[in-house]
Amino acid sequence: MRAAWSIVLLSLLACGEDRTPPPAQVGEAHAAKDTRLLDENKAFAQREAHDIEAWIARQGVAMVRSGTGVCYKLVRDLPGDTVHPEQFATVNYEVFLLDGTKCYASTPGKPESFKVEHDNVESGLHEGIQHLSPGDSAVIVIPSHRAFGLIGDQDKIPMRSTVVYHIGLVKITRP
Repeated sequence: MRAAWSIVLLSLLACGEDRTPPPAQVGEAHAAKDTRLLDENKAFAQREAHDIEAWIARQGVAMVRSGTGVCYKLVRDLPGDTVHPEQFATVNYEVFLLDGTKCYASTPGKPESFKVEHDNVESGLHEGIQHLSPGDSAVIVIPSHRAFGLIGDQDKIPMRSTVVYHIGLVKITRP
């Protein structure tokens, strides 16, 4: 029993010392930040912007570019109220890659709905749909960072892919 108390007493005395441990050192200090990943992402964004511009030029149409890089062209522009956040947009659509590969489409005669700024669709689609009123159709080009991002959709859309929507707004439903 005396040995146990001695160990406890020694432990307490050792803990009471005011010692500062040496600073941890892992590897060597770098004089400059490693910016390779940042540089690669910037280069990719520039290549993607170039590819989008080349695709638009091949189509021979003028498109409006938003500040986020989403481009759109109204194919049919009817008068009416445009879609707003919180509303449900009912649409017919086809989704393509820049090389023309068709990835997805709504079933003919069965348009699909999503809640603008809430449902799990590409953020670029939430942005682009807000330029349409019922009866309008458009082509919306969504860069990868506003579409499926770094990993794609794990099915038909590869990683870092720009997507092109051919979309028609059937109706708006207000909540």
